[in-house]
Amino acid sequence: MKAAASLAMFAAVAVLASPAFADGDAAKGKKVFNKCTSCHDAVEAKDKVGPNLVGVVGRTAGTLESFASKYSQAMKDAGAAGLVWDEANIAEYLKDPKGKIPGNKMAFAGLKKDDEIADVIAYLKADPKP
Repeated sequence: MKAAASLAMFAAVAVLASPAFADGDAAKGKKVFNKCTSCHDAVEAKDKVGPNLVGVVGRTAGTLESFASKYSQAMKDAGAAGLVWDEANIAEYLKDPKGKIPGNKMAFAGLKKDDEIADVIAYLKADPKP
């Protein structure tokens, strides 16, 4: 019984400590997001090389109408399969874009620091303003 309780406690701590569920800092996320601004905008609904990320949290992958003709088939397929950009999926994608969605067009290698990933997610959720 003690082993089961210990295992349950360990699992709960591991889930709560996961960067996908951690509370990030939107102000720090804005600074980290500067690495992304050559291809993405998160303030105005303007597409660049990549789609704008205004309102991306909660959106189905590959469905932004203004960017529809530019998405890779891999991104469209991910959306058709039900991938929604929630915190966990965004975290996985930012960590390893090619691993999360093989064949996507994003050239960025990914963010390696969990705190930076959490901060960017907080920034995207915060409805960024100029």
